[in-house]
Amino acid sequence: MLFAIAAGTFSGAAQAQQNPFEAVIKVNDLAITRYEVAQRARMLQLFRAPGNPQKLAREQLIEDRLKLDAATNAGFVLEDEQLMAGMEEFASRANLSAEEMVTSLGQAGVDESSFRDFVRAGMTWREFSRARFAPQINVDEDDIARARLSIGNQTSVRVLLSEIIMPLGNGDPQAIQDRANQISQYTTEAEFAAAARRYSATESAGRGGRMEWVAINDLPEGLRPVVLGLAPGEVSDPLPLQGAIALFQLRDIEETDQPAREYEEIEYAAYYIDGGRTEQALARAARIDADTDTCDDLYGIAHGQPEQVLERGSKAPSEIPDDIRLALTKLDPGEISTAVTRSGGQTLVLLMLCSRTPKTDGEAPGVEQLTNFIQSRRLDSYASAYLEELRAEARIVELE
Repeated sequence: MLFAIAAGTFSGAAQAQQNPFEAVIKVNDLAITRYEVAQRARMLQLFRAPGNPQKLAREQLIEDRLKLDAATNAGFVLEDEQLMAGMEEFASRANLSAEEMVTSLGQAGVDESSFRDFVRAGMTWREFSRARFAPQINVDEDDIARARLSIGNQTSVRVLLSEIIMPLGNGDPQAIQDRANQISQYTTEAEFAAAARRYSATESAGRGGRMEWVAINDLPEGLRPVVLGLAPGEVSDPLPLQGAIALFQLRDIEETDQPAREYEEIEYAAYYIDGGRTEQALARAARIDADTDTCDDLYGIAHGQPEQVLERGSKAPSEIPDDIRLALTKLDPGEISTAVTRSGGQTLVLLMLCSRTPKTDGEAPGVEQLTNFIQSRRLDSYASAYLEELRAEARIVELE
């Protein structure tokens, strides 16, 4: 589901009383209004972007002003046909057309112009950077040899995390968001562990949220860069999951000699129990755990009940919702998790991992693929460095 966060979580009475078109940031005398920040933050919520949506919205809009200003000063303008193609490309990632994406965003409170500006900034910067830096990039045989080694997955990174997951259905969503923002500022394991015991809705809460070692490749794709961006002891910004907010503290990180594991498909079963995380629902889950050893056993548990009470299937990891994917990383086949809820916390999801299908090694990438890979990485590096240069030279005034 594309837009998983309830529509009411990003608003407040105080905001409604403020002038939405008042400038809150100025970038080289270019204004960013309160309305633009609210629209971008809402969009980031709907896209389930990791991090604090308000903070990320402000950072993105500042960068957008810098990017568009630099492109305009260089005489670079994105054509309407290019913009429309970019909107279609972005929407296709959610299996939607641009028109369907605009309609869905509009129903959730995001104007078409806000989505258009979001895509325009990204596309303009991509095409402008390509035109500016691509001629400077040369790839030789040594570069290709090093790339082959780096793609070979001869080593793997694993991390030791603590987690807090707070369902939005367990109270006032804004209060839960405020609490998550406060926890994200914690700097010690003791503080985080105390908050996990008090607020987290996972099995790890009793252990202060402490998880076992997990390979970085086993984490949901969106969580990997967040975790790798932390230093030991640091806490992530609040991360939106389906119907919940999550935070992670990095306790340790290490590189191992084990090749990185990747999976073609993950098969799992989900059995839905009314009552959320009540004692009765958790006791029911415990009885099922005691009576089952494999996913096939769940068919007997669900016999005579509505068909929708049990779901089972195989999916590519990228197709699995982040909260379910995170719970599955902790399981071996036949084990269960009760970390996930649905229906605003009113339904407990008993997850059982059935099996994982490893990816088979395909053909080694050719010279052309490796060249494109190196060029893309270097282009990103040059563009990022140039953006930092623009930021350093800019006059950025945050008015509130």
